[in-house]
Amino acid sequence: MSHRILQWYEQFITQIWGDDLRELSGARRWIIVPLRLLIVLTRQLLQGQLNLRAMSLVYTTLLSVVPLLAVSFSVLKGFGVHNQIEPLLTSFLAPLGPRGYELSDNIIGFVENIRVGVLGSLGLVFLFYTVVSLIQKVESSFNYVWQVERLRGLAQRFSSYLSVILIGPVLVFTALGVTATAMSNTLVQDLMSVEPFGRLLLTFTKFIPYFLVIAAFSFIYMFIPNTRVRLFPAVVGGVVAGVLWQSSGWAFAAFIASSSKYAAIYSGFAILIMLLIWLYLNWLILLLGAQVAFYVQYPQYMTRQAVQLRLSNRLRERLALQIMFMVAEHHLNSRDPWTAEGLVHHLALPMQPIHHVLQLMVKAGFLSETAGEPPAYLPRRDIETITLADLYEVVRSAGENRLLTLKTLPHQAEVERTMALVQDAVVAGLGDRTLKDLVEDQDQTT
Repeated sequence: MSHRILQWYEQFITQIWGDDLRELSGARRWIIVPLRLLIVLTRQLLQGQLNLRAMSLVYTTLLSVVPLLAVSFSVLKGFGVHNQIEPLLTSFLAPLGPRGYELSDNIIGFVENIRVGVLGSLGLVFLFYTVVSLIQKVESSFNYVWQVERLRGLAQRFSSYLSVILIGPVLVFTALGVTATAMSNTLVQDLMSVEPFGRLLLTFTKFIPYFLVIAAFSFIYMFIPNTRVRLFPAVVGGVVAGVLWQSSGWAFAAFIASSSKYAAIYSGFAILIMLLIWLYLNWLILLLGAQVAFYVQYPQYMTRQAVQLRLSNRLRERLALQIMFMVAEHHLNSRDPWTAEGLVHHLALPMQPIHHVLQLMVKAGFLSETAGEPPAYLPRRDIETITLADLYEVVRSAGENRLLTLKTLPHQAEVERTMALVQDAVVAGLGDRTLKDLVEDQDQTT
């Protein structure tokens, strides 16, 4: 019996993990993909990195919520819709129960007591820094999900964050206002009095919060990570996170209603503890949605064992040569230079390995970054002077430092002779060929 169960288990595992998702289609794909996605998301949660980043965002949120609302309040006041902040905040804290309304009033009271005009230049700088630190922490967490190790450049970061802080609240409340205006329109009211249109419109209004949250999350998933996120993966992540976010509010409200014993244990601190849990749950859902978007865009990473995006020596050599070839080809043919996002899209690889190789080439003096946003990559010197042997040697020696070099390793005569043979074979095979020769070989073969 146990042997048969083991056979069934092995067949089940083979059915789920045996195929390449990029080659699946039809009903089988619609069954296998959600199963794999559920398994890899569970594995991500058990590994704990998403949980830790959600906890970090909770701490940053507590420091930034009042300054963020103060800045948003100042911006929205110019449009005459600043009074809508309190209902939105109250709606967010509604799952906390009656104490949530009290907490919302206290936060709004703090915001109204902030007088930006009397803060002074230094106080205003710290106010904006606190707000920017929250968005930067969010970008860092999203970059972790998307395997990106580099934040945006300072200029791009400033413009992007400023647009989120100043324009984001206006767009949100404009969408809410348009929705409210549309629902109060005379034609819509007349339609609601006619069945079955009235029932359909009433059902539609119940789903409006879902649509708005899904749209907001999809925008965040496309805008915040420092890499190119396609529309479809962002929308899928937004749907998953939006449904979880709205549904978790009901579940958390039910939990609060049945948790009177926590108030007895923690007394006045109970609402603070519940707030921390609620913030943690929301950030975790947002990061889970980003993880879903990543796996939808790169289904090849939904594997039975977690994929470690560490390049082997062979892959690093190949990728470095590929990237240098592409950069040199565009340079030689006077085409637009490659950006990191362009390379990611063309090679269908995550940002992390490509970024590692690009930084290695920049550090070695083979490539230069332009000052634009996003930066593009150009040969730092004439491609006729970049030999393939030099390029290969730089890639081979990547990671060495003053504490760990060839000189610090023990020297065995037999090993030294073998390594010398390998080096001689490389030099003999590559000869004096340059990067330009490599590009011109393609022109001759085509």
